[in-house]
Amino acid sequence: MMEEEELEFVEELEAVLQLTPDVQLAIEQVFPSQDPLDRADFNAVEYINTLFPTEQSLANIDEVVNKIRLKIRRLDDNIRTVVRGQTNVGQDGRQALEEAQKAIQQLFGKIKDIKDKAEKSEQMVKEITRDIKQLDHAKRHLTTSITTLNHLHMLAGGVDSLEAMTRRRQYGEVANLLQGVMNVLEHFHKYMGIPQIRQLSERVKAAQTELGQQILADFEEAFPSQGTKRPGGPSNVLRDACQVANILDPRIKQEIIKKFIKQHLSEYLVLFQENQDVAWLDKIDRRYAWIKRQLVDYEEKYGRMFPREWYMAERIAVEFCHITRTELAKIMRTRAKEIEVKLLLFAIQRTTNFEGFLAKRFSGCTLTDGTLKKLESPPASTNPFLEDEPAAEMEELAMEKGDLEQPKKPKAPDNPFHGIVSKCFEPHLYVYIESQDKNLGELIDRFVADFKAQGPPKPNTDEGGAVLPSCADLFVYYKKCMVQCSQLSTGEPMIALTTIFQKYLREYAWKILSGNLPKIGTAVLIVRTTSSSGGLTISSLLKEKEGSEAAKFTLEELCLICSILSTAEYCLATTQQLEEKLKEKVDVSLTERINLTGEMDTFSTVISSSIQLLVQDLDAACDPALTAMSKMQWQNVEHVGDQSPYVTSVILHIKQNVPIIRDNLASTRKYFTQFCIKFANSFIPKFITHLFKCKPISMVGAEQLLLDTHSLKMVLLDLPSIGSQVVRKAPASYTKIVVKGMTRAEMILKVVMAPHEPLVVFVDNYIKLLTDCNTETFQKILDMKGLKRSEQSSMLELFRQRLPAPPSGPEGSSSLSLLAPTPEQESSRIRKLEKLIKKRL
Repeated sequence: MMEEEELEFVEELEAVLQLTPDVQLAIEQVFPSQDPLDRADFNAVEYINTLFPTEQSLANIDEVVNKIRLKIRRLDDNIRTVVRGQTNVGQDGRQALEEAQKAIQQLFGKIKDIKDKAEKSEQMVKEITRDIKQLDHAKRHLTTSITTLNHLHMLAGGVDSLEAMTRRRQYGEVANLLQGVMNVLEHFHKYMGIPQIRQLSERVKAAQTELGQQILADFEEAFPSQGTKRPGGPSNVLRDACQVANILDPRIKQEIIKKFIKQHLSEYLVLFQENQDVAWLDKIDRRYAWIKRQLVDYEEKYGRMFPREWYMAERIAVEFCHITRTELAKIMRTRAKEIEVKLLLFAIQRTTNFEGFLAKRFSGCTLTDGTLKKLESPPASTNPFLEDEPAAEMEELAMEKGDLEQPKKPKAPDNPFHGIVSKCFEPHLYVYIESQDKNLGELIDRFVADFKAQGPPKPNTDEGGAVLPSCADLFVYYKKCMVQCSQLSTGEPMIALTTIFQKYLREYAWKILSGNLPKIGTAVLIVRTTSSSGGLTISSLLKEKEGSEAAKFTLEELCLICSILSTAEYCLATTQQLEEKLKEKVDVSLTERINLTGEMDTFSTVISSSIQLLVQDLDAACDPALTAMSKMQWQNVEHVGDQSPYVTSVILHIKQNVPIIRDNLASTRKYFTQFCIKFANSFIPKFITHLFKCKPISMVGAEQLLLDTHSLKMVLLDLPSIGSQVVRKAPASYTKIVVKGMTRAEMILKVVMAPHEPLVVFVDNYIKLLTDCNTETFQKILDMKGLKRSEQSSMLELFRQRLPAPPSGPEGSSSLSLLAPTPEQESSRIRKLEKLIKKRL
């Protein structure tokens, strides 16, 4: 019962002393301590287990209890001292609080006195300044009245003078007076309720209306719609009338401009009617020559009459462009069958030149036609489509040589007049597109004929495989077409031209590149062996097969394949740049319809086919040697010598082909690396396949094959730089493939060399070296050792039994669980320890 009461007391005490996390954190910051008894999450059981980890440690329980009692006494002394020190704190605090309250009351009284004095001072100031404020208001009202009366006098006099000057057509004085009257009238907007003010405002509006009608009548008289211009030319009256029109309703100004431009261009509509001979495209120069003369005539006669901010010369030119675009579109619809490519390009060229002339002369600030577009500035690029204008001869020559890093010319300023006339040619650009289709077809046919006439490119081992010159010619022509078409239109015609580009990119890939790849011959080489005893017997066979029979392709054919590969790589990169440039030239809404991915895939296919041909050629050249290796009587080999003749033959073919391919692919190193990787992936499995065919093999024969395999491994590791004066480290990806494949071949031969008895050791050695669980591979190795079927069956059965089985689950968990105590055992030990401590206390 006593123990239960003590436990309940402890639980109640713990509940009372449970502090919040914030309070606990503050205590830890003020009184940092490493003592476990001071921790908020103190656990008595864990603390006791720490003091007495084993039953033997209970022998020191008295000493531990004494230390705890001593610590308790010290804590009690500290608590007693602190409590006694706080006895008088409450009384001192109350006294300090009372003194503070008295000080606050005194401060509040002083503040109230100051506020009362301030209110009295303010009242005194108001009484003093009351009369002054009245005088200020009177002065302000008097000044306003005088100013308003002066404005009213000015307005009344100005209206009378304005009416008189209007009748006398004194526009020079009217311009200044009218502006002043308008400014004065703005001050009377809030007085419009007064009848006299409203009457003056109506008289000003009437004067403005009369001025507008009078000025229009004067211009109609000076520049009648029918008949000739007044011989006297522009007068000062009309110049001053234009200044007045600037102040009047903007519609007056627009009407004057409209009538003058219409009268000025009336002669143009008569001279270049649709039925006139000069109206056709072949004489389009005369249209632009006529407007240039008219602009010069306008500057001489009327340049000073109209204000500069009216931009009359530019307005005349813009209206001429609108009329010309409409008239040309009408006549081209009527005579569409007569439009030829040369005529169309001639007209477009002259028109774009005229638009450039307008851009140099005028700013384009009067343009309101939404058909005009701002040209976007393309980002810097190294493709052969850098310039927005046709390239110069030197740039084209550099492009033909494959120099794609020519510095870009600074772009000319945007032409705000671009398309203002030439847009009318866009519906007829199908003639241009059809012409380019025909020209590109003829160009491809010429490339094919030139290739047949000139033959494959000459071997080039110094500068790498040369790109076919026809490739550069094709893309230079593409660039010219693209630039020319983008100057004509950035809409649907560009999409049509892109389709033409796609068509002939595919034809170039098929007819020029794929169509000229050499074909691998179908002749089968017959391998002959002799079976005389002693040593290798294939040297005579290999000597017969050296030269052109072993290598399917000649030197010229290898260079041709490399040249086609380099050309396809150039076409692939340039086609990607062409796609980017086309997207820059075309309207933003049409960029998604430009996609040359299919054509780039076609060139990628040509590259893959070229690499595959090179691999097959070298692979086929090594086939006779591998076949000769598999036909050898390896059980009759009596001693190990130098590398076998078939190895020498393989190395010879590698040294003949690889340097040529490497030198001709010097400009495309990544594809030479692909060639090396594909050859290794093809040759090594084939070598292992022929290795399995070498059966039976004696111990000496296996040693000779192991020596040959190591020789081939070293040659393959050196393959990328074989025969080169500059030794480069082979790519890691290639080295990994060679090491993995040839190491497997060496392990196969080591297993063959190992004695097959005892059987268990042989099987375990096979599993360790090859890590191959395939029964067929094990069967092939037994065949290479020349074992009988009866022996093989027992070894196969043992092999199946010795194969490593997958792990069946956590088998070691049971033994570990026996060592770890259960939760019940742990709690029982803790209870015993607690009882023992209580008895001692």
